[in-house]
Amino acid sequence: MNGSSRATLFRAILWLALTLPAAVHSAAREIDDELREKLKATISQATSFSDRYEAEVWLVQKSTVLARFIDSPQERLRILKEVHKAAKQVGLPPEFVLAVIHIESAFDPYAVSRVGAQGMMQVMPFWKKEIGRESDNLIKLETNLKYGCTILKYYLDKENGHWADALARYNGSYGRYTYSHKVINVWTKYWR
Repeated sequence: MNGSSRATLFRAILWLALTLPAAVHSAAREIDDELREKLKATISQATSFSDRYEAEVWLVQKSTVLARFIDSPQERLRILKEVHKAAKQVGLPPEFVLAVIHIESAFDPYAVSRVGAQGMMQVMPFWKKEIGRESDNLIKLETNLKYGCTILKYYLDKENGHWADALARYNGSYGRYTYSHKVINVWTKYWR
């Protein structure tokens, strides 16, 4: 590759790096008011297990799988309790949320995507401004889960329970199903 070709390639990559986040942000700003209100309403609510036995069985089973990502047993239990609570709060299967996190961030609470999505569920930070909670920290697990679960549930309802379409919307890849298939595969293989 000669110097002129490299310069052209560099300019194209720079242009993409500068315009892609803005394009994603602009497309995502076409938000409907119903989703904005659901996010506001979900930011604070209660516990999720019906009894101690259910909690113990579920936590032990899922902790075994989560061990490949998180070494500390205490941290695994903390994450699992919070995922269960946030998922149940909005009416999602907690196992499905675990599959989304598995693909989105591999359980890295500090994950930040190339377009700026943050935390375990890779939530776009513009949502904080949309709902008037700009001081929220999307790296904080509880906050990230509340946002991510609410958004995912909204898309699942919008798609009449069709998981693949809801996941494609969540990921910003509506019309393509690569991401959806990845999540559904790890859900089936590891988390169900």
